[in-house]
Amino acid sequence: MENLTNSPSLGSENWATWIENLAIEEVNMAESGVIDIHEHLNPIHFLEESSIEFMNDMRDLVERFIARFNEYRGHQSSQHIKIFKISNTVNDFMLFRNSLRLIFARKANDLISIAFITNGKDLLAPRLQAHDSFGMEGVHEIRAHLGPFNKITWRFQGEIIDKEAMVKHYLTEFIKQSAQ
Repeated sequence: MENLTNSPSLGSENWATWIENLAIEEVNMAESGVIDIHEHLNPIHFLEESSIEFMNDMRDLVERFIARFNEYRGHQSSQHIKIFKISNTVNDFMLFRNSLRLIFARKANDLISIAFITNGKDLLAPRLQAHDSFGMEGVHEIRAHLGPFNKITWRFQGEIIDKEAMVKHYLTEFIKQSAQ
């Protein structure tokens, strides 16, 4: 029998989570006597899980990069970047430095928005190219795309995104814009 735990074709570290959840659901079903044989056909549950996981992954990357940035900045705490959880949300968060905020917000199960806020109220979009004017395009939106068999991919302007590249882009823009 093949050892699946080391199979590189199975993707992420948590590749077996879905099967573990199925086993737990079956145990709960046997104990409660309640069965839902159609849940796996409803994409809303998968979109919710995927958006929460996507935001957690982004926050983990942001925290790792910010910790390193602040470490290299040394003892100038006024120039350190701070990260905050946004209250009354599942896992929205924001970065803050020198009156500039970078907000990552889950607006719906299939929609994540990213925007800058300056002076406490002005909403600005990050730039994508060197010739873009800062803030003229509105909020950036990352959308879930539901494919066959409930496969979810996250996209920006229709293109599949790479989380690390995306986080690096937004952090670089934030750091450059918030420098004094």
